[in-house]
This record gives sequence, C-alpha cells and structure tokens, in this order.
Amino acid sequence: MIYIDGSYGEGGGQVLRTSLSLAAIAGHPIRIGRVRAGRKKPGLAAQHLTAVRAAAAICGAKVQGDTLGSTALEFIPGDSIQPGKYTFDVTEAQEGGSAGAVTLVLQTILLPLAIAQGELQVTLRGGTHVAYSPAYTYIEQVYLPLLRQMGVEAEVRIRSWGWYPQGQGEVELRVSGRGVRGKNREIQPLRGISLLEPGEFQQVRGIAVVTQLPSHIPQRMASRAENVLHQADLKATVQPLRERGIAPGAGIFLTAEYENSKAFFGALGRLGLPADKVADMACQELLDFHNTGAPVDVHLGDQLLLPAALADSTSQYRVAEISTHLTTNAWVIEQFGLASITIDEVDRRVTVTPNPDT
Repeated sequence: MIYIDGSYGEGGGQVLRTSLSLAAIAGHPIRIGRVRAGRKKPGLAAQHLTAVRAAAAICGAKVQGDTLGSTALEFIPGDSIQPGKYTFDVTEAQEGGSAGAVTLVLQTILLPLAIAQGELQVTLRGGTHVAYSPAYTYIEQVYLPLLRQMGVEAEVRIRSWGWYPQGQGEVELRVSGRGVRGKNREIQPLRGISLLEPGEFQQVRGIAVVTQLPSHIPQRMASRAENVLHQADLKATVQPLRERGIAPGAGIFLTAEYENSKAFFGALGRLGLPADKVADMACQELLDFHNTGAPVDVHLGDQLLLPAALADSTSQYRVAEISTHLTTNAWVIEQFGLASITIDEVDRRVTVTPNPDT
C-alpha cells in the first residue's frame, strides 16, 4: 500500500485526485493522510468526496474515510474498471447541496475510464463554472482536444450551467475505453507530446455567457473583450450567449489558439462587478500569457503530467509558469513509480519520461 502525504507541496485537492486516478489505473491500494492540510478547511469537501466515491464506483474499490471533512482515506481498488453508465452528483454530498466543481470529478475519473474496455457514459451534476476550479468550457475547448491528440477518446456536453452558490449544472461525459485486462492493469499507452513552442498566433475565440440575466450583459462582455484584444493587435471573436441554468450567473471564457497549442482564460461575474470589468480580467490574463511566448498555460501545465506519464514515449512541454500545483503533482506521480519528471525552472521546460517497467 502506497502512503501519500496530503500536506505535501500545495497541500490541496490535486494530491487526492491524482492519487485516486493512479490507484484506479494501476490497481494499487493507497492510503492518504492529512488530506488537504494546506487549505483553510482541511479534509474532504463535497467535490472531493464525490471524486472519491466516483473513483471507487468505477473500479469497485473498498474505501475507508469517505466522509465530509475526513483527513484520512484508504482506497483499495477492485479487479477492473467497469464500463457502463454512471451518475455522480456533487449536490448530494452534503446537506443543503453544493456548487462543488464537476470538472474536478471528471478529471479524477477520465483517465481511468479511458483505459477501461468498452463505452462509458457519465452524468455529472454540480458546479460547471465556479471559482478556483477548471471551467467546463476549458475542458471542452482545450483539455480534451489535447488529450485526444494523445489517444484519449472522450467527448463532453453541457446540459445546464451551474454557478456558485447554487450549482445544479449538468455535464455528460462519454468515453471510449482503450482496454485493460486482469488485476495488474495492462494498459495500451497514450502517445507522448512535444509542446515547446506555440507557433504562430491564429486567433482568440470566446463566449460571453449569462443565465437568467438580460441579454445586454453578455453583449457588453463580448464587445469589451473584442475591443481590448483588437487594441493589442490580436484577432478575436467573442459570441454573446444566454444559456440554460437554474440561477443567475455570468462569465466570459476565451481560448487563445496558436499553431501548435491552445490556452484558456476566463472570469466570472458577481453582484456589483460591471460586465466590462469581467471582460477586462479575462483579457488581461490572456495578454499576460501571450507575452510569455510559452505554449502551455499555468493550469494546463500540471494537468498534462498524468497523461504524459501514461504515454509510450517521453513528453516535453514548456509552461508559462512553474506553479506549486505542477511540482506537487509531479511528486505524487513519482510516488507510484510511473514516470520520472524533470522540471527546468530556468527554461520552464517539463520533461516526463514514462517508466516502461510499471
């Protein structure tokens, strides 16, 4: 049984999610202590508890410590990952509901599902666009397209938008598994990647979205973003949209497209924050990234580590920033002996070399 110290590095939920993914993929039992010790409220919150239960469901794991606020967890995977249809609802994880991010649950189970045999369909309910979590739009526009290049066959569709604090959004994930057999998972590896230069800038595509709010709000966000980006000599098209959701919410989501890569930036509206300001926030993040000349943004940088570790060859990519999420995630992966990871802090280059013996 592998022991993982949940307080290592940034001491957040990424330690938990990566550990769960790897335990399900490798069929290896784990024990995690001091879960999310680096957060103001340590232990399992609703989205983390849902991720634990989702990972357990897909691989028939035996679990101890799967309760709200738990700071210790034992996870013993079953014999195989089971194909079929699943539903995981973050709102059911705590009394009164939760807007916990469904995307964090999705990222926990995606790669284990991708190595299963057969077709899998997952319905996820909770927050789709909430602060401090990957937005659904990022998963759709950047994360999954890149993973498809590496061999992951998965698609997502949003049925209802969920904002903080109500949540209650809904996302459907479909995965075509690559196949495993036996207790010691025999995995058809993914393909390695090389993203050292972004290549020529092509355009910015974006959406400005509201639910249960007047149509002039997304129009203002879209117009402002286009004006700001055009002034920076960047081609940009931002579409204003009114979408389905149970509560009012607003946000703008921008994808910068380059010859070799994509990068995502977004900002969420809130009461008292003008629509123009929301657009400015997203645009400033995009422009700051664009000026780095890197192909991989700070968030994608740590999220590429696990699929790269499952590849059949060495991957290299250059990030805009070396974050504690990146270094922490690298440490977790190396605890399983799956790959060796080198991070060049001067060149901001990440090299992931899979271990062929695992």
